[in-house]
Amino acid sequence: MDVDEASEVCERVLDEVAGAVIAEREFFETVMLGVVARGHVLLEDVPGTGKTLTARTMADALGLSFSRVQFTPDLLPADITGTHVFDESERDFEFNEGPIFANVVLADEINRAPPKTQSALLEAMEEGQVTVDGDTYDLPEPFFVIATQNPVEMEGTFELPEAQVDRFLAKTSIGYPDEDGEFELLQRRAGRDAQSPTVETVLSPAEVDDLRALPESITVEDDVLRYVSNVARSTREHRNVDVGVSPRGTQRLFEAARARAVLRGRSFVTPDDVKGVAQQVLAHRLVLTPEARVEDVSEAAIVESVLESVPVPTVAH
Repeated sequence: MDVDEASEVCERVLDEVAGAVIAEREFFETVMLGVVARGHVLLEDVPGTGKTLTARTMADALGLSFSRVQFTPDLLPADITGTHVFDESERDFEFNEGPIFANVVLADEINRAPPKTQSALLEAMEEGQVTVDGDTYDLPEPFFVIATQNPVEMEGTFELPEAQVDRFLAKTSIGYPDEDGEFELLQRRAGRDAQSPTVETVLSPAEVDDLRALPESITVEDDVLRYVSNVARSTREHRNVDVGVSPRGTQRLFEAARARAVLRGRSFVTPDDVKGVAQQVLAHRLVLTPEARVEDVSEAAIVESVLESVPVPTVAH
């Protein structure tokens, strides 16, 4: 698969998902960036905006297996990873896989589970494996987590630890539909006896693996690499930031920029690719100072300020 073919199939996947879920194209592209860049995506939005439907239709369009885990305060790590069960006939313990053993895993309302259970995802997200009772089990390839959390109803929730937030390539939200979108929702509801929008499978799991390998062949000039580094480092020096973007975050910005180039059908990264993914990749990694929180300074505003202050290189292609 070359870059032109990859861009075309990505557009087809996005078209399929957009035909089933009412949301802005930019939102679907962010989720697709996570797929192509071998990352995971955190969706923060109020209930009823289509987060679960997005994850399910994305899995269908990519031809991947799908699993949904509803996070609750009493959810245990073994409820996610699986457990050993004694087999009477074999007189031995066998491993029963948990719901995390799927290509696309929806961790629904992840902030409702206690930190111990949230941490069960850390190894899976970073290493593509889980360890249960000392035994390690590889997860299916490709493996992609879409986690959701409700930003409004905070009672009975546990804030995600910074180490886990840093594991997500990007954070985004669907938002409320516009007037036409809300009207279309009502049209679909009024015609509930009609057939629901269907999603055609565009790729196979093997083709998704090929797609996810393609960013490694994308050219990134040294000037652009320096720009990525300077943008990330500038977040650590901002007066409203207590903890800036980690080195892992710098790498994720680089990986997301390459994935965006693939989506745009280019074999090289431009500064616009870096700018185009900076908000989704960097904002959720920032820890603001107490003064900034009191003054209600947003992470998005800080990223925008950084992008305005860092000189942009000129790349000739």
